[in-house]
Amino acid sequence: MENRDELVKYTIPQLLRWRVKQSGDKVALREKDFGRWNTYTWRTYYDFARKSGLGLAELGLEKGDRIALIGDNIPELLFVAVGAQALGAISAGLYQSSLPEEISGILNYLGVSIVFCDDQEQVDKLIDIRAAIPQVKKVIYEDPRGMRSYRSDDWFMPIEDLYRLGDAAYAKDPDRFERLVDQGSPDDVCHLCLTSGTTGLPKGAEMMHRNYINMGLQITKVDPLEETDEYLSFLPFAWIGEQMNSFGVALATGITINFPESVETAMEDLKEIGPHFVFGAPRIYETIRSQIWLKIDESYRLNQAFYRYFMKVGETAASYRMSGKPMPPLLAFKAWLGQTLVFRPLINQVGFLRLRRAYTGGAALGPDLFTFYQAIGINLKQIYGQTEITGIAYMHSDGDVKSDTVGIPLPKTECKISEEGEILSRSPSVCRGYYNLPDKADELLTEGWLHSGDAGYIDENGHLVVIDRLADVMHNREGEMFSPQFLENKLKFSPYIKEAVIFGDKMDFVAALINIDPIIVGKWAEDRGISFTTFMDLSLKPQVADLIGKQIEAFNRSVEKPHFRIRRWAMLYKLLDVDDGELTKTGKIRRKFVREKYTDLYEALYDQAVSEKTVEAQFQYQDGQTTKVETLLPFYTMEEVS
Repeated sequence: MENRDELVKYTIPQLLRWRVKQSGDKVALREKDFGRWNTYTWRTYYDFARKSGLGLAELGLEKGDRIALIGDNIPELLFVAVGAQALGAISAGLYQSSLPEEISGILNYLGVSIVFCDDQEQVDKLIDIRAAIPQVKKVIYEDPRGMRSYRSDDWFMPIEDLYRLGDAAYAKDPDRFERLVDQGSPDDVCHLCLTSGTTGLPKGAEMMHRNYINMGLQITKVDPLEETDEYLSFLPFAWIGEQMNSFGVALATGITINFPESVETAMEDLKEIGPHFVFGAPRIYETIRSQIWLKIDESYRLNQAFYRYFMKVGETAASYRMSGKPMPPLLAFKAWLGQTLVFRPLINQVGFLRLRRAYTGGAALGPDLFTFYQAIGINLKQIYGQTEITGIAYMHSDGDVKSDTVGIPLPKTECKISEEGEILSRSPSVCRGYYNLPDKADELLTEGWLHSGDAGYIDENGHLVVIDRLADVMHNREGEMFSPQFLENKLKFSPYIKEAVIFGDKMDFVAALINIDPIIVGKWAEDRGISFTTFMDLSLKPQVADLIGKQIEAFNRSVEKPHFRIRRWAMLYKLLDVDDGELTKTGKIRRKFVREKYTDLYEALYDQAVSEKTVEAQFQYQDGQTTKVETLLPFYTMEEVS
């Protein structure tokens, strides 16, 4: 097919079938299991989708029915999803970290009739809520370990039995699956993608086949991929960021998707694969940056001196590379020397040696962290979009990368800024609406324009600059606007700060709650002979407070406008956590929730007479037991920057 844009006329199952005809024996999927990499060609991928689809049809799944997928990333997730979509049914991904109560609410909201789980951990959650989900008729599982006692209950079914059902149906009518695939339309809803839930409960965005395939085509017009390229699938499948690669990019380009042995081994498996491109939320890149800093901190002083020198060289070289300007010969030589002696060995240790491009999205990435990766030779690009526009609508092009923007619209994407300053987008990748929420869909779309809920503007170069969520943009007492997210990201460039929550809306000054990085700060304390037991104990050490105070001093000196500077701050005694409702599944701060949960700390931040406060912290362990700890939390006031 000469014109790849014609691929949008296919559904996902139809495009998979087309891939079989083009290169059926090429490896499409690869999975590490028990230390070995197992491969699936495009042909075997389609065969398993057929087995799954016909098996689900025998179980009664029909066009328009919903099937939920809960588990770590494994090929079977795609087999079941694509097989269901071939029937005209609709798949939906749930986060594997979801609690039983969350799962119950989502399954009932979506009206799910069949659930696919990868292992006993997820199945046990469904057992806990079985009485609350009467519409679920069957639970299919992939990993049989620990499931022997469940075989007598016909509510459960191992995936091998589903495959056998599918094979039997195929033997009776070999053309049935092809007829079902042929009946699909690219404008059919094929998947319900849950929104991040930053401002409330997740909603199911109605994603069409055309949405995924168009996005996969348009992004590769900006950054072409080869069929021989490798990708590691380690992001939660429930997140649009993973779906856009596994559904859209992979089928549009023919790349190989690799599945790690487990979430815990993903970074090690990444080193074996050496992917050509990666996509991750900012937290992934923050973690890798911390690992690099740890390696440098543990190396010889000469290596540390080389690192500091060549990092400055790299930052200068990156400014030329990002802007597309020719680099002076001497700078080019120094940059090459730094790559050879310092950065390539570091990049190799994290598995990025073959990497041509890295992308980040889902939340803003601070310019400092962005420049760090460019300086060490990793072509990191900021992308911007949202679930409802299939993840990506804006991105940087090579030679036109700016650390404070998210790039320009993808081909076939339009952008405008509303009178209120909201970013609006229009594209074939925009979803149909929200499942069973017509009123919310009316709020989402206006004459085809998608409301982002984000404030931003288009700069003189046509790049989109995202300020913050409209609901999160703050103004001080004098009405001066600032973005708490921008300040938080700038703070988090310090290796010692893992998370920060900025306050200051309609107040006289900016205040912050700080989460230290337990790994980096823990090593810093050990190197200085400072003993500690728990995260709370480490956070409350006066030496750690001095360390963080110096980071905030440096932050205050780096910002020009006084109303950006932090006047008061305190160390939060626990890490912000998804399970505690403080973060979304994709790692975004649920700002309103955090402020309400820690109201006493917020009030103390703005009472300058308070230097310490007794707080009662409650912790819940994995076995469900809880314990309460009472501690004295200090509050700190910064001196004015002269």
